[in-house]
Amino acid sequence: MPTRSLWTALVLAAACLSAAPLRADEVQDIEKLYRTGDVQQALHKADEAIAAQPRAAQVRFLKGVMLTDLKRNAQAIEVFTALTQDFPELPDPYNNLAVLYAAEGQLQSALVALQTALRNDPAHRAARENLGDVHLALAVHAWTAAQAGAKGDDAGLRRKLQLAREIQALPPPPSPPRPAG
Repeated sequence: MPTRSLWTALVLAAACLSAAPLRADEVQDIEKLYRTGDVQQALHKADEAIAAQPRAAQVRFLKGVMLTDLKRNAQAIEVFTALTQDFPELPDPYNNLAVLYAAEGQLQSALVALQTALRNDPAHRAARENLGDVHLALAVHAWTAAQAGAKGDDAGLRRKLQLAREIQALPPPPSPPRPAG
């Protein structure tokens, strides 16, 4: 499922996650470590910041992104789920949860998370795109099940499946350029 680049997600999240702000240089240090590839050290610093300020939404979100980057999806799901509980009005944690759920094949959970993200921000572009991807995946599942139960040759159904799978196979669009920093 195509998603925004991790950096773009961070920039957008930083704009909307304002509860329990940390010192700007502290957040910048963590982001710099992450951007330069020292994800383990960035995680360590994030954990320290969260221990000092447990409601620091921006760093908690950043930690979830880093865990996702490390393919530690179960931990990332925990982080984003906690953010949705503490800050139910924010769309980005729901969007990121949806991406993780979809990657695990939990399409109904992804659908619910994206619907919530869009209730919170109807113009959330990434959530809209991801919602389309989830709907397409659900359609493929439905059409595959229909094809399995078909008693004859259904050229229309085969064509739908072929087109949907071609769309799913398209590479994601290029990420926007990263801001200088």
